Amino acid sequence: MDLALILEKLTLIVIILAITLVIALYLTFGERKIAAFFQDRIGPNRVGPWGLFQPFADGGKLLFKEEIIPKTAEKWLFILGPAIAMIVATITSAVIPWGTSIEIFGRNVQLQVADINIGVLYVMGIVSIGVYGIMIGGWASNNKYSLYGAIRASAQMISYELSMGLSLIAIVMMTGTLSLREMVEQQAGMNWNIWYQPLGFLLFFTCALAECNRAPFDLAECETELIGGYHAEYSSMKLGFYLFAEYINMFVSSAIIACVYFGGYNFPGQDLITDHNLLAILQVVVMFAKIFFFTFVFMWIRWTLPRFRYDQLMRLGWKSMIPLAIINLVITGAILGLKYFN
Repeated sequence: MDLALILEKLTLIVIILAITLVIALYLTFGERKIAAFFQDRIGPNRVGPWGLFQPFADGGKLLFKEEIIPKTAEKWLFILGPAIAMIVATITSAVIPWGTSIEIFGRNVQLQVADINIGVLYVMGIVSIGVYGIMIGGWASNNKYSLYGAIRASAQMISYELSMGLSLIAIVMMTGTLSLREMVEQQAGMNWNIWYQPLGFLLFFTCALAECNRAPFDLAECETELIGGYHAEYSSMKLGFYLFAEYINMFVSSAIIACVYFGGYNFPGQDLITDHNLLAILQVVVMFAKIFFFTFVFMWIRWTLPRFRYDQLMRLGWKSMIPLAIINLVITGAILGLKYFN
């Protein structure tokens, strides 16, 4: 393989990882500000101008706090749990196209780490591994509340992955590809998939809330019942990894929603821009604007809707979401069949 290509990809990986971590750091700040707005409070405003350095204070606190491992915990699995959660959260972004390409030093650099032709399958496969980080961490803690939270999380994620997969199958049938870049390219201008798959989008977005353990689906860590859920025994940076992983998952989920349903980096009038690099920069800005909009919706829902009971959560997943996803799949297949025969 070309050495320049390897260096190009490594640089892109480092940049995307750094941006992801910084955004995850500031999403905690943004959520606290949004929560304060909804509750008629001010929110963090002490550390730095307008409280902008609060995330670094929180991160420093987690980094330098005493690390406590319970005596009865399975030590290596206790450490492995948050490591899996963090690794799985970060590697999902490898197939996300942030823009077309940018020209640097005479090289055309594609703004995507890996343009694989099974991008959707890759995302679903990686997402399915995420449950192991939670399950291992909850079980290794040797705490009944942690175990209850881990069992809830695993049952919830497995249940809602079915609806998520079915909603994505409808998109794959419609676009004829598993590549996220090809899906985005097919949505040039305003030819977004949301116009053709509104029910599929609602199903996918609801499943994304459940997969990220966000309210009203945060049964795995509900404080009123399980103290802290699967990470009740964690402290220091291992707790930070679990918290960071949740925000990174939310960021990546928003990116996938933008790519699959809302045209990704495409925007109206982009064909009028002749400067290649300017177009790439604007595409990245548009992509991040869409991502930040959906992360805001994630937070808006958390501070607006009450938490489900566990039986309501499972009933919604199995008796409503999956049948609706199957109906959406059948309707999509019927429409595509009519078009084919006509």
